[in-house]
Amino acid sequence: MFDLHRLRLLRELKHRGTLAAVAAALSYSPSSVSQQLSQLETEVGVPLLEPVGRRVRLTQQAEILVAHTEAVLERLERAEADIATSLTDLTGTLRVASFQTAALALVPPALTSLRASHPRLRVHVTQMEPERALPRLLARDFDLVIAEEYPGNPNPRPAELEQEELCHDPLRLAHPHRAGTGGTVDATDATGPTARLRALADHPWVLEPEGTAARHWAMTLCRSADFEPDVRFESTDLLLHLRLVEQGHAAALLPDLVWDGRPATVPLHQLPRGRRGRRLFTAIRRGRGRHPAIRACRQAVGASGPPGRR
Repeated sequence: MFDLHRLRLLRELKHRGTLAAVAAALSYSPSSVSQQLSQLETEVGVPLLEPVGRRVRLTQQAEILVAHTEAVLERLERAEADIATSLTDLTGTLRVASFQTAALALVPPALTSLRASHPRLRVHVTQMEPERALPRLLARDFDLVIAEEYPGNPNPRPAELEQEELCHDPLRLAHPHRAGTGGTVDATDATGPTARLRALADHPWVLEPEGTAARHWAMTLCRSADFEPDVRFESTDLLLHLRLVEQGHAAALLPDLVWDGRPATVPLHQLPRGRRGRRLFTAIRRGRGRHPAIRACRQAVGASGPPGRR
């Protein structure tokens, strides 16, 4: 029989990449992690790690072992869910990660609902973009992630994760009042979604940073309208995007969720067909779906979304 604790360390190494990252995540020393993995190699009887420069990577046999470890851990998650279901009250801590606009618009009312229904359940919320949160969900840093997917830019769907639809959030072109300057055509005077985008070709833009799904989608959208946006401002903070538009400094692409039911303060226009909305969803590790805390959280977050988009 292999030691489950050591198997989990091997799995952590696969997801976190380095011995130092595993040690930091689990509050061990790197030498302790290395020693435990060496003992696991002795138990298994084959090499599990091979050096690559100053780092190590898993051997083929280690990958096989990690796949079986994932199955064991999934079964243990199901056991935990069954035990929690047998109890009359929800306790413990639920760790949730959410991107900014969902954290502002959906999470607070969901927390209010959970506090009323399950006062002994402790919910810990971290604001984090899906690009970082989903890998950390796999690494068991979170129990549930509220994530987004942009049109034409589908997310990877690891077999170890389960997704559940949350809502559809329309995306719109936002620009300052009378955005045109000099010879630039104002977007409010242009006819049609693509023409309105093209009318802002010479205007400054605020977009999310390079490497994010939102930035990739936005660049594809602008290039499909035959222009390269003049990106002068970069931030993951959509409230900053909105402020820059309100103050007349930039055009932006804003989701409806940023208004959280309030009237819009800047001109908004529909985007070209097929690019008009992002998909919001919750993600959990496979095997956790029956856990009552997960079910309660998903229900609360879903109920806090706009009725027309659920």
